[in-house]
Amino acid sequence: MTLRAGLLGVGMMGRHHARVLRELDGVELVAIADPGGDPHGVAGDLPILPDIDALIAAGIDTAVVAVPTRFHEEAALALAAAGVHTLVEKPIAHTVEAGERMVSAFADAGLVGAVGHIERFNPALQELRRRIAAGDLGGVYQIATRRQGPFPSRIADVGVAKDLASHDVDLTAWVAQSDYATISAQTAFQSGRDHEDMIAMTGRLANGVIVNHLVNWLSPMKERVTIVTGEKGAFVADTSTGDLTFYANGTVAVEWESMSVFRGVSEGDVTRYAFAKREPLRVEHEAFRDAVLGEQSDVVTMQQGLRTLTVVEAALASAGSGTALAP
Repeated sequence: MTLRAGLLGVGMMGRHHARVLRELDGVELVAIADPGGDPHGVAGDLPILPDIDALIAAGIDTAVVAVPTRFHEEAALALAAAGVHTLVEKPIAHTVEAGERMVSAFADAGLVGAVGHIERFNPALQELRRRIAAGDLGGVYQIATRRQGPFPSRIADVGVAKDLASHDVDLTAWVAQSDYATISAQTAFQSGRDHEDMIAMTGRLANGVIVNHLVNWLSPMKERVTIVTGEKGAFVADTSTGDLTFYANGTVAVEWESMSVFRGVSEGDVTRYAFAKREPLRVEHEAFRDAVLGEQSDVVTMQQGLRTLTVVEAALASAGSGTALAP
């Protein structure tokens, strides 16, 4: 069976969805809609349809929604009503209430509703999660992430928390296989916009792991790093390159007297792993396709995407109130 796919939005992210959909086995991209036209010239032989209704009228089985966050709910509800399995770019919606309506609509219709939390499909994080599950780190103590870089002019309807920190919240809960128990945050507004452009989050997962996320749009250098510290050492995953490095706790006695006063962990061997590195967006689309076909899949469900948004909203509320919250 070949799934007929439609794509809503061919902007900076949508153009990549178009490329991958055209290359995906078992899927045929048959329709593209974007009220803003085709700025990157990805439509090829397909006409650019004006709206979601025209996309649905093309007779599609699945859809990818890659429009600004504030339009996610309207598009998703229309697709659910039309019986179309849908992958919505992250975050799931602009508010928790909108996300809840989306989750309910797809559940009631018996459709696959998914959210594009692409970091779960990054090869470095997949290898990291596999090695943690295999016990390579022993007990996990802390997960810290840094995600920073220049301001993207294409983002106008949400702040850095929903646009970027949602990645870190989702991947942290997924890597640790535990939900957030508490979260607190501080935000900054430095670029003259209504939305925050910097957030520092800290919290604890239900399994006791301490978490920290530093996220901003104010740095001239781009960084995408996840550090997991545990009983046997620390993993460092660079999701911009797909690299995973392990820093083992030392087993060699320290002979430098001033250093030997410190009775904690010492430096051991450093290992950078070699493993297959497939494009995360392609792996994400394969997971969505398999879920639609009823096969085993690691697709990020709308329910999971809603939980991530709930944690991010709690972090923003914490920044306003100055207190830690239970999301």
